Amino acid sequence: MLSTHASSNSTGSVRAGAAEPLLDVRNIDVAFATRHGPLLAIDDVSMSIAAGEIVGVVGESGAGKSLTGSAIIGLLDPPGYLAAGEIVFDGQRIDNLPANKMRRIRGRHISMIFQDPLTSLDPLYSVGHQLCETICTHLPLSRQQARAKAIALLDSVGVPAAAERIDHYPHQFSGGMRQRVVIALALCTEPRLIIADEPTTALDVSVQAQIITLLKTMCHERGTAVMLVTHDMGVIAEAADRVIVMYAGRVVEDGPVAEVVHNACHPYTRGLMGAIPSIGDDLERLAQIDGSMPRLSERTKACAFHPRCPRAMDICRQSQPPLVQLSDRKVACFLFTGTTGEAQ
Repeated sequence: MLSTHASSNSTGSVRAGAAEPLLDVRNIDVAFATRHGPLLAIDDVSMSIAAGEIVGVVGESGAGKSLTGSAIIGLLDPPGYLAAGEIVFDGQRIDNLPANKMRRIRGRHISMIFQDPLTSLDPLYSVGHQLCETICTHLPLSRQQARAKAIALLDSVGVPAAAERIDHYPHQFSGGMRQRVVIALALCTEPRLIIADEPTTALDVSVQAQIITLLKTMCHERGTAVMLVTHDMGVIAEAADRVIVMYAGRVVEDGPVAEVVHNACHPYTRGLMGAIPSIGDDLERLAQIDGSMPRLSERTKACAFHPRCPRAMDICRQSQPPLVQLSDRKVACFLFTGTTGEAQ
């Protein structure tokens, strides 16, 4: 049994150190087959998540966040495919499992919360039917026991009058309530890992806060590991223990959320932080990162961020920086590799 590890987020919870990660993603590549040859979308990405830990994965649209989550859970749509690397869950390699064995892991031990709850809920069936079917498929419970568990889950995620609303259909719920139902659906098999893909997008601020609180409570009380995929650094700062910043299919920074938010190293992470408004600042315009992320067909062996980077050097235009370990984090930038000395 894996033990949980220390957290530094705002909840103040304390966890013991984990002997090994629950999820270990090792140097994966994800490519798309085209008539002109494969296009590399995820390039040498590694990350780990311990039991009871919330790891935020952040970056612009197209950075590879959701694609990484899909690769982990084995839901890459053709022509996308895992071209290299390994994915190890609870000590077992899962990227090379037959489809039937992967289905038993997916849903039972690994669940996913999609950005749009309507993609997870069948409009033709009541939410209770969908919850009970999932529970009975993965757990040795009778229909009556499954229904009782489903009502308890809906109540735990904040759905009012759960015993009555369990027989309602998805269209009878608001957007925030549907997202709560989806979270209940993800929790109903008591998974050890949840991949949450933009779970608060398109929700109003008050509902966002409730969903974040729910994820944190679930993580701390149940010891569930969470991979929180988002483009919102505010959500990361509030919910995550650790943050992984991605750009153009690569990890550019990985470290404790408080350290990365308040003392970002990579120029891209600094740009993301600078674009967040502060109540105390009297600014006419927000800071911005000029330019745009390169398309898959435009990526070269150079650092993908160098056309937008205010500190780009000649070496940045020639090769990609390795992900190096600093005292408290990992950073992929030549400012920190010793090639040109330490960053100022």
